[in-house]
Amino acid sequence: MFKKILIPTDGSPLSDKAVDAAIEFAQKMGSELLVLSVAEPYVYMGLMEGAGVFPTDPVMYDDKVKEMAQKHLDKVEAATRNKGVSCKTVVSVGLSPYEEIVRVAEEQKCDAIFMASHGRKGLNKLFIGSETQKVLAHTSLPVLVLR
Repeated sequence: MFKKILIPTDGSPLSDKAVDAAIEFAQKMGSELLVLSVAEPYVYMGLMEGAGVFPTDPVMYDDKVKEMAQKHLDKVEAATRNKGVSCKTVVSVGLSPYEEIVRVAEEQKCDAIFMASHGRKGLNKLFIGSETQKVLAHTSLPVLVLR
């Protein structure tokens, strides 16, 4: 039924729960996992006072977030290897994680997406938003949301 499952991860404990559930599911179903970590690049604010002054080196920042994303993926890849589950990993660079999740899922012809949600309510949900909600609104794939 689900031959290829996308799991986006940010390395958080909540994300790890979704990863664990997806590994267990894939093990039982014989599914392949595609694990994605989105590295958000440095955002340069050129119109700020003191424009042209970077609080940090943008190239170094971008390299560091890609390195962190790869570490998250390496951890998941090791867990899948221990469970005998087929796994591929992808680091994607983008300003909008939900767009990268949807794009990669479509490009890689995934059958489903497993992801975590913080389950925010009230004003937190309104102001912080939810990458999970955005994925749900922008994909036609089945999405299993874990809390």
